[in-house]
Amino acid sequence: MRHEVFSLVEQASLPAGSITPLSPARLAAAKRAFATRRVDLDLAFGLLTGDQVRPRAGDLVLVEIDKIGHHKRIERVDGRRAALWPGDEAILAYGARYAPDQFEAVVPEDLSPCSMAAAGGIAGMVVSRSDKVRPATRVIPTGILADRTGKPLSTLDFGLPASDMPLNTRPHCVAVLGSSMNAGKTTTLAAMAHGASRQGKKVAALKVSGTGSGGDIWAYLDAGASFAWDFTDAGYPTTRGLPVETLEEITALLMGRAAAEGADLILLEVADGILFPETASLVQRPFFKHSIDAVVFAAADALGAVAGAEWLSARGLAPSIVAGAVTASPLAAAEAAAAQPAPVIGLEQLRRGEILAADLRAEAA
Repeated sequence: MRHEVFSLVEQASLPAGSITPLSPARLAAAKRAFATRRVDLDLAFGLLTGDQVRPRAGDLVLVEIDKIGHHKRIERVDGRRAALWPGDEAILAYGARYAPDQFEAVVPEDLSPCSMAAAGGIAGMVVSRSDKVRPATRVIPTGILADRTGKPLSTLDFGLPASDMPLNTRPHCVAVLGSSMNAGKTTTLAAMAHGASRQGKKVAALKVSGTGSGGDIWAYLDAGASFAWDFTDAGYPTTRGLPVETLEEITALLMGRAAAEGADLILLEVADGILFPETASLVQRPFFKHSIDAVVFAAADALGAVAGAEWLSARGLAPSIVAGAVTASPLAAAEAAAAQPAPVIGLEQLRRGEILAADLRAEAA
């Protein structure tokens, strides 16, 4: 799947520059981020350095932590959040980020100092940030990890292999969409996974877009999902800027994996809100509509629930239920229930399995 990623930079030749040998001890001592977990570091021979090196999305980079900012910890490949100290070395993956509540970041043009834009280990140049967060943790790239031939080690070369999945043979699939970044999509999906697993279902929980982090995967598994994969398993540290065709490939790959493993039910989360450009593009594609059986919409508040339900219904994706953060307030939930047709369902009902995801069907638009 290593194609059409992020920008035209990906189509360029391998980064120019010299290779500096890297000792195994130094490599092992670096704090390795979750987003890099699928890359075989046994292939790492040295570091590509020099002014001519042009980072690409997915390239692994060894950095020195320069100044601690918003992210004081790094999420390791095993899920533990390790404290960061100035002077630490870490292994991150270059990538872009779009997070309205935190940072907007792009892949830098060179090895100049940049930021750790996400705790899962994304190195990027921050171009904007929410006033709610501190400046990003500053890092100084030392070089891009490369093999003996000088080829950069990239997450894009270590994704799961694609598998064929006829849509007419796939498991029942419920998509969880949301009004915003923190609308409660992951919590809603986890509650649904818990309820379905208690009913004896073999649940596959998938996240097809977003920024590399293990938190959602751990939440799915802790809730009872039998399998959990996300876009990083397809080789992408983030999905910001990906062509919609690539998002479709990621979705098909993960759904195919779920089908191959014998899942009875697929719960599929799409990152951020439905107005996020990549999300809006994906969910309106015929492929997406044909791949799912129902939509659960997580909203942060009553107005978001109403506007989101209307937006989705106008595009043939009317939600079967509304859930998410809005249900934390009985008053807000009542407002949402009165102003749009889908029932508003709280987390406890989902967790107890009172609303079975396997029975949710798409509403007629």
